[in-house]
Amino acid sequence: MKIFFRLLSLSKPYHHYVPEYVVYVLLYTLFGLMNFTLIIPLMNALFGTGEQEIVTHLPAFSLSIAYFKDVFNYYLTSLLQQYHGDKFPVLIYICVVIFISILLKNLFGYLSQKVLTRMRVNMLRKMRDKVFHQYATQSLGFFHNERKGDLLSVLSGDVVEVENSVTTAMQTLLRDPLVIISTFIALFTLSRELTFFTLLFFPISGLVLSTVSKKLKRQSNTSQTLLGKLLNITEETLSGVRIIKAFNAEGFVKGKFQQDNLSYAQTFKAMQDQREMASPVSEILGVLVVIVIMLYGGRLIMSGDSSLTGGAFIAYLGFYFQILAPAKSIGTAFTALPRGISAGERVLRIMDQANTIVDKPDAQSLPAFERDIEFNNVSFAYNENPVLKNVQLKIAKGRMVALVGKSGAGKSTMADLIPRFYDVTSGSIRIDGQDIRDVKMHDLRALTGMVSQEAILFNDTVLNNIAFGHPNPDKEAVINAAKIANAHEFIVNLENGYETSIGDRGMKLSGGQRQRLTIARAIFKNPPILILDEATSALDTESEKLVQDALDKLMENRTTVVIAHRLSTIQHADEIVVLDKGEIKERGTHDELIANEGIYRKLVEMQEFK
Repeated sequence: MKIFFRLLSLSKPYHHYVPEYVVYVLLYTLFGLMNFTLIIPLMNALFGTGEQEIVTHLPAFSLSIAYFKDVFNYYLTSLLQQYHGDKFPVLIYICVVIFISILLKNLFGYLSQKVLTRMRVNMLRKMRDKVFHQYATQSLGFFHNERKGDLLSVLSGDVVEVENSVTTAMQTLLRDPLVIISTFIALFTLSRELTFFTLLFFPISGLVLSTVSKKLKRQSNTSQTLLGKLLNITEETLSGVRIIKAFNAEGFVKGKFQQDNLSYAQTFKAMQDQREMASPVSEILGVLVVIVIMLYGGRLIMSGDSSLTGGAFIAYLGFYFQILAPAKSIGTAFTALPRGISAGERVLRIMDQANTIVDKPDAQSLPAFERDIEFNNVSFAYNENPVLKNVQLKIAKGRMVALVGKSGAGKSTMADLIPRFYDVTSGSIRIDGQDIRDVKMHDLRALTGMVSQEAILFNDTVLNNIAFGHPNPDKEAVINAAKIANAHEFIVNLENGYETSIGDRGMKLSGGQRQRLTIARAIFKNPPILILDEATSALDTESEKLVQDALDKLMENRTTVVIAHRLSTIQHADEIVVLDKGEIKERGTHDELIANEGIYRKLVEMQEFK
């Protein structure tokens, strides 16, 4: 239940709900009990059974059951006296009171549900906000250890399951026990002997429902894992549809999906069968208890061993049927709860993931970049696998430094360490002498811009992609950035110009157009430090020329770190740093490294040979 109460705590502060809810539930319960209490005078009026309690004076007000009972009997007595024993007006009176009682019961039941709905919606909103906050703010290392399908499953499937199971159980467990307890008090008032007898059957119901609940929790874990796999396959298929078609792999991915989908369907079916079984089982058990009560209570009345009258016995049965609905709801809630708790565990696992890349409490501001970036004996490892070893490098302001080397040499990792996407394992990176771990991340990343090999765009307009992160951008500044990036000409020829939606990941544009938009985005940000990660490697010759020209304009008067496999694009770099297995092996200008006849020269010759 620890998970349940943690999920429930998301509804805080409770004072917005609890006092109002308790009042409505008490009134709901009171009028619910009154409905069946009125059966006794109704039976007396119809069949003349039992003795009518005579009340000749209107009682003084008090908040008690006795007061309301005496008020009812006072008016009943008045009617009997007024109509000289004619019971039809009494029957009308009792029916009107029953109708008003039922009306008020349902009104307060509705109002109590409104309060719980408000509480439920607030809890779910906070849950989704917290999960998405984790996705938006976590370090990149978090995403290395998670499948995208599982993350999507948590935000969609698991949160919905919490809504369907945990919050429904919350509603049931907050109201129905109160109804059952108050009804049992009424039952004990009518007949202690009969009520003690009925209590013997409740442990049997609890044992049956507990067995069903345990099975459901096991099946729920399997179900949500399979759903995560389905979402992962779907996401990969949508992202890699070109490759799938190019390799005639439609049948292959379809087979994978169908296999996992069949497993999910079978698990879900078994779980739903168990879940749906809870309600009829609890109802059948309840009806069996009622039948036993009818037999046992009827025998007591017929033998004269009980003070119960016929009207009181009918009222007793009515009270007992009043218990069946909330007992059934509680049984259903307990069988659904394990599935919701299982989903809640996955949601809380995401919410509890500590972000390792955060500002220190005393983080300093970094308003500008003045002198240099320094890698001071930097080492870095992914999950204890070393990627960089003792890197020592200083990049002066305004200079262009190129990082080259074979795949896996550590080039992209070096670039990712500058905006602090990861923290170094040992050593430090300093900007103007300040360790970047000691400065505010917002300030650090405000100084950096990035253009990556993959043109990452969003399903939005051209203008909003260029001005990404700015809710009210200056359109003239956006247009100027597009012109510098050689993008303005193709943008104005789009259907709606800068207001054209470019589709998912910019799929309505060509590769070169997408890349020029990412360059325009970097120009619009106007950062003093620029990171270019293979920005032209995936383009054709004509697009590369346009993009390279845009990059040359972008790099003017900026400190630039360039990662390049195509070495012809970095010949004019102020310094070329050659990495091999995470270590700096060579450094210098293009001409100096060619003269060295080392790793760099071999890389150049290999590309020239190609």
